[in-house]
Amino acid sequence: MSKALGKGLEQLFNEDVASFEEFENRVIEEAKNNDSIVQISLSELRANPYQPRKNFDEEALNELAASIKEHGVFQPIIVKKSVKGYEIIAGERRFRASKLAGLTTIPAIIKDFSDEEMMQIALLENLQRENLTAIEEAKAYKSIIESMNITQDELAKKVGKSRSHITNILGLLKLPTSVQDMVLFNKISMGHARVLSKLDDAEKQEELAQKVLDEDLSVRNLESLIYDNNTTKKAKAKIQDDSEYKYIENYLKEKLGTTVKISNNKINIKFSSVHDLNRILEIMNINIDE
Repeated sequence: MSKALGKGLEQLFNEDVASFEEFENRVIEEAKNNDSIVQISLSELRANPYQPRKNFDEEALNELAASIKEHGVFQPIIVKKSVKGYEIIAGERRFRASKLAGLTTIPAIIKDFSDEEMMQIALLENLQRENLTAIEEAKAYKSIIESMNITQDELAKKVGKSRSHITNILGLLKLPTSVQDMVLFNKISMGHARVLSKLDDAEKQEELAQKVLDEDLSVRNLESLIYDNNTTKKAKAKIQDDSEYKYIENYLKEKLGTTVKISNNKINIKFSSVHDLNRILEIMNINIDE
């Protein structure tokens, strides 16, 4: 790894809020300056073994493939030389879409990263650029915490999320595998899963998850069902403590990944930096013209 790139990677994980986009731009700029962007055969590429995304949206891939077919691949992928061919470090969606578009090669930047660095880069790319399901996001957070040996607080700061968001997401990994799969394939929402994760009875979690599917229950319906049936004292106490707008606060917290408070007919949304504010505005589809 070049000294400049090594510094860039170190900065990516040491700055207050890690930004994959800024890191990737540094890598591409360096490659352009060194004239080191090459064309690699798609047949020589294989997926990053540390890729957190397990379920790729076919419609989104087809849209990207159509764009690539018409305009080509604008941004090179980043790869690592392996024993046979190359492993994709960043840009797997571009790789998959290029195959769908009928391309045989793709522009790429070849860099030498360690396995740990490959994992961290892939996780941050997906967390900040792609819409991971809640389960994929939870597994990504767990991997970063374990590989970097950091706390939930430190992780929250690095990825620009609230501590409560990290805790709630990680709590989903306690759900039975069958319920996790429902979240993974977008059959039930993060909100449903978070309510279910507060229960201690795995059989009850599976039963209620199936009920959500069969009866198309909203998150609030599910909370009411748990309360009415007195499923657990813990769940009942939580719902009793909820304010009139608590379920909306919880939804916005999960959607925006930050603290949200509703009181006196006002919505307060917390952000930690300009980068974090821009992230929130992007999620809310708000475009501020300069």
